[in-house]
Amino acid sequence: MMPSLKQKSKSKELSNSGGKEKSEGKESTLFFERLFEEGVTIYHMQRAGGYTFAEIGANYGEVERYPLNPPWAYARIMFNKEDGTHLYVIDEVTLSPLERKIYGILLNIIIHELQPPPSGVDALQYFKEKAREILRKYAIRMGRTPGVSWAKMMYYIERDVVGFGYIDPLMRDPYIEDISCDGVGKPIYVWHRNYESLPTNLKIDDEDALDSFLVRLAHLAGAHISVAFPIVDAILPGGHRLAGTFKKEVTTKGSTFTVRKFREDPITLVDMIGWNNISPDIAAYLWMMLEHKMTGLILGVTGSGKTTALNAIASLIRPSMKVVTIEDTPELRLPLENWVQLVTRQSYGIGAEKIGEVNLFDLIRVSLRYRPDYIIVGEVRGEEAYALMQAVATGHGGLTTLHAENVVQAVNRLTSEPMNTPKSFIPFLNFALVTKRHMIIAPDGSFQIVRRVTNLWEIIEYGDYVEVFRWDPGKDVHMSDVSKSTMLKKVAEMRGKDWAWVEEELLRRKQVLLYLKKENKRFYLDIAKVIRMYYQKPEETMREVREKLSSEPQESGAGGQA
Repeated sequence: MMPSLKQKSKSKELSNSGGKEKSEGKESTLFFERLFEEGVTIYHMQRAGGYTFAEIGANYGEVERYPLNPPWAYARIMFNKEDGTHLYVIDEVTLSPLERKIYGILLNIIIHELQPPPSGVDALQYFKEKAREILRKYAIRMGRTPGVSWAKMMYYIERDVVGFGYIDPLMRDPYIEDISCDGVGKPIYVWHRNYESLPTNLKIDDEDALDSFLVRLAHLAGAHISVAFPIVDAILPGGHRLAGTFKKEVTTKGSTFTVRKFREDPITLVDMIGWNNISPDIAAYLWMMLEHKMTGLILGVTGSGKTTALNAIASLIRPSMKVVTIEDTPELRLPLENWVQLVTRQSYGIGAEKIGEVNLFDLIRVSLRYRPDYIIVGEVRGEEAYALMQAVATGHGGLTTLHAENVVQAVNRLTSEPMNTPKSFIPFLNFALVTKRHMIIAPDGSFQIVRRVTNLWEIIEYGDYVEVFRWDPGKDVHMSDVSKSTMLKKVAEMRGKDWAWVEEELLRRKQVLLYLKKENKRFYLDIAKVIRMYYQKPEETMREVREKLSSEPQESGAGGQA
């Protein structure tokens, strides 16, 4: 229930009286209690008890602890000694009953006093600064209040007003890829890069609180969700993807949501080499393929790292090329100047008629007008596959991902409903690689979940595929036989070179990639700078590369576990 104008006036009078009493901590506490009794509250605070943190039993032991938003929030990975399961614990500072009352009042005041940001000003930064000013003003007015931490309340105000509310600590964890809520009273789950799927100690146990929270997330994404439109698929600030369902319209357990997080600092090819996801030999081969506008498929199941691999591999595209990317969700981040990023648009109509929809097929067709060297599609799953194949048939390079576990499955999907690619178009594809999640035994004897590029095939004709690279799971090494490569022979013919030139060129590019790893040049813009120099000043670049590689080995620092 929002306060009336009369209540606001009463609050102002009380606020003035509170300023006179600021020297007395006890009286300032009474001031807030009187405000609270006046009913100055907002719906969000009425539902403040809508979430709980599960108690951690004595059978749990801590495996790992790291900061999320210090000193207020930390992550703890707990291990259950009885059943062998892991639990993700949000260790967040709590508000005392008095602080929660004060917090509710302050939150109400901030919402009433904040003005819309001026045009051209970053809204989130504006609200943070203004909220701090308002909090500082009332903190000074109240003076010293025993048992009350203003800094702690500022953390909660930022978390709830300009952050992601209940899940804000999870959104700050760089190891978390997905956050999902399966309904009221059920633990929120996360997908952790090191521990995979984990339940957390957080659950939203109030139906109205969950509904309100989902509406808030949808509004943050600039989208709408309601009983009339119970499904949302939108982009949150920061590029994170939100999917959700409202109330029990299409789900039996009430509102649900999933957030797929977007990495501000994307995983790069140097990271993948450092983690042994991909070998320097495969990366050098792909570099040769992309320079000569070969078309490739990146295959794998859900969560295998297809989009990550696509983004990393695309950074090898020659800087002078023009690239158009086409996605449902803008996830790719390329270090290219001449890059057009196209994104689909959902229909805003009601019923079967999709008024205003712009799909992947439409965007692939329009992309040809941009005269791109490369067309990159985030994922093909329908008629857009045929459109992409028509594009590469006319001389454009292409890259895309596809749900399949090997090249045979991929080609079968492409030539079947709903993609309907003619078998005569398959030779326009040049290579296909597959990335998978595997469990391996680490040197210390523990089991680890890793991602690996397990196979790379060249596509000669429909039904004729040559395996050039293969991963050996027993030794965790990538085996290669580039002598079988038809595509590299084609590249040599295009350049008027012999096979010795191909081998020398692969070696040079492998050395550049090892240099990047050794020097820990893992940021995608740093990688692009070295690749650009490789083309502009090849001999000078190779001289520096060889000098560094011939020096004493150093820590690569390329990353941790995949």
